[in-house]
Amino acid sequence: MTLKELVSILRQSGYPVAYSHFDNPQEFPYITYLTALSNNFHADDSVYQKVDTVQIELYTDKKDLQAENTVEQLLNENNLSYEVTENYIDTERMFQRIYETGVI
Repeated sequence: MTLKELVSILRQSGYPVAYSHFDNPQEFPYITYLTALSNNFHADDSVYQKVDTVQIELYTDKKDLQAENTVEQLLNENNLSYEVTENYIDTERMFQRIYETGVI
C-alpha cells in the first residue's frame, strides 16, 4: 500500500483529511496523517524495501465510537494492520486517537 492509496482510503471516511494539519479550524471529527518514521526492511547491508510508518490521527470532541469504528473498518477492509494509542489534549479539549500503520 502506498501513501497515496492510504489517503484515498481515509477520504472514504467522509471526514476532512489533511497531511500534518489544517490551515483553518475544522469541525469534529477530522483526520490528519503524518509519515512519522521509517521501518525499512534491510537485506545484504542495504535497504531492500523502504517502509514508512504513518500516524493517522483522528480528532474528536468526545469519545466517538462511531468515528473510531469508521476508521478501523476502512483499515480492516483494506488489510492494513495497525496499532492504536489515544490521548486527551486538555488544552484543546479534544481526543486524539492515533493509528500507526506502514506504507511503501
